[in-house]
Amino acid sequence: MNFAGFHATPEQAAASAYTEGMVTLTPQQMAAMQQLAQQQQYEQQQQMLHGHFDAMHAAPAPVATAQDQQQTLILCCSCGTAIPPNPAAMCVACISNTVDITEGIPKQSTVHYCRNCERYLQPPNVWVPCALESRELMALLLKRLRGLTKVRLVDAVFVWTEPHSKRIKVKLTIQKEVFANTILQQVFVVEYIVAGQQCEACTRIMADNTWRASVQVRQKVPHKRTFLYLEQIILKHNAQKDTINIKEAREGLDFFFAQRSHAIKFCDFLSAVVPVRTKASEQLISTDIHESTANSRYSYSAELVPICKDDLICLPPKTARSMGGMGQLVLCSRVANTLTIIDPNSLQGGEFSASQYWRAPFTALASTRNLSEYYVIDVEPSGMVRGKYMLADVQVGRASDDAVFWARTHLGHILKVGDTVHGYDLTSVNFNSTEFDTLERNSVPDVILVKKAYPNRRRANRVRPWKLKSIAKTAESDLEPKKGQQDKLDADYETFLRDLEEDPELRSAINLYKDPEWESKAALAAQEAAAQADMDSDMDMDPEEDFPEIGLEELLDDMSLNDDGPDALE
Repeated sequence: MNFAGFHATPEQAAASAYTEGMVTLTPQQMAAMQQLAQQQQYEQQQQMLHGHFDAMHAAPAPVATAQDQQQTLILCCSCGTAIPPNPAAMCVACISNTVDITEGIPKQSTVHYCRNCERYLQPPNVWVPCALESRELMALLLKRLRGLTKVRLVDAVFVWTEPHSKRIKVKLTIQKEVFANTILQQVFVVEYIVAGQQCEACTRIMADNTWRASVQVRQKVPHKRTFLYLEQIILKHNAQKDTINIKEAREGLDFFFAQRSHAIKFCDFLSAVVPVRTKASEQLISTDIHESTANSRYSYSAELVPICKDDLICLPPKTARSMGGMGQLVLCSRVANTLTIIDPNSLQGGEFSASQYWRAPFTALASTRNLSEYYVIDVEPSGMVRGKYMLADVQVGRASDDAVFWARTHLGHILKVGDTVHGYDLTSVNFNSTEFDTLERNSVPDVILVKKAYPNRRRANRVRPWKLKSIAKTAESDLEPKKGQQDKLDADYETFLRDLEEDPELRSAINLYKDPEWESKAALAAQEAAAQADMDSDMDMDPEEDFPEIGLEELLDDMSLNDDGPDALE
């Protein structure tokens, strides 16, 4: 046999294994190395012997098993610990102590938070709403760290901190290749300091006179019913989200915006829901001649059509002929993005767009404040039906003096003997209208009936199980309204609520909410009604059977946050 290349003693094997640049070993390390060399020498001798024997018998050479390969160990070049072979010839502890893959990644950072709108700043100037320990907040925090692009992010989780500590901690797990085919993984914690900073939107809200554009919505009518309806439309579509302030005015509302584009968008929304015409104006605040820049304020005047639901209108003769020859005395049946009218004598209807109205404008002769109360004596249907209306001749008596009149009306489908109805009394009225004065007296009816009334049910002090929301507005003056003005506002609001109850088409365009305090209010109202019934026991107050009721399926749950806890959501 040829044993060339083998060493007779362990010292010779250790000496032959030494190369220039290796560290000096301690006696214990030398002993371990000698033992390792002896083991390797023995294994090589056994392999050579088996190979020589197999070659003599023409047998295939054996392959080293995985267990034999796993038993092959080397010493760490730094600490001398026996480790499996790797390109760095170092153990994991020595590699971690030698190389820091978190170098260049800050362990502490700052994130800015607006306490008013509860949003976080995403540089350079974007404010993002994020909940605590959410994916959106994690993404925002990771974008704040420099140096993450040079490593591979494996995992990122939040570490719990006290909510009032103004600290957010994130545990990161990263990997990076430090040597050839050597990947090191490391876990560390990054602490974020939550610093308070007011966003631009909240700054404009807190400060005065910071608006850039305003929309002045006006309607020249003596009541606020149209604006009550417009307010509910705005709330349903959340059109007020870009406003920085809403202020009440004498004949309408003023909406203030931080950007001109928001005001233009709001004007487009108004044009889509109500008949309105818009005018724009610009005021120069300051200018810079060196940079050719200017600071301006923009004002938009949005004037609504001065016609409301159930108003009495006298059309100009030319306009009446253009509508198919309908009568000049008509009623306004609906106000949306168009103005809908109906002739109570013929059931002929028509619509006016905003552009058509402003080309030939007209005003209302009377509003719902001028309505009189009548009771139905006889009803004679004519058989003509158009849509939901039916033409009928009705004999009514005036409730104030029992005067009897005959009237042709479009309410034949809902009126019956004994009902109460509201209408315009034209027998002794004087209108300041040129079109009305040109009408022949024989063609003017004595009474124009408008809508059915429910006095007994209204008198019963009934509590509504629903409510409406309102927009936060700034009063026109710091002084409280006078008693007469407040009474008018309350009357307009009650009339608007009654219109919602009696008109399903009107309330389908807005949101009605359940009143959580309805049961307690109803119980109190029942006690008051019982006491009133004892006092007025001799009066006949049977409620109307066809009184319009709003079903619970039309109501939405009112969601509001309470301070009782994180899960206290109604």
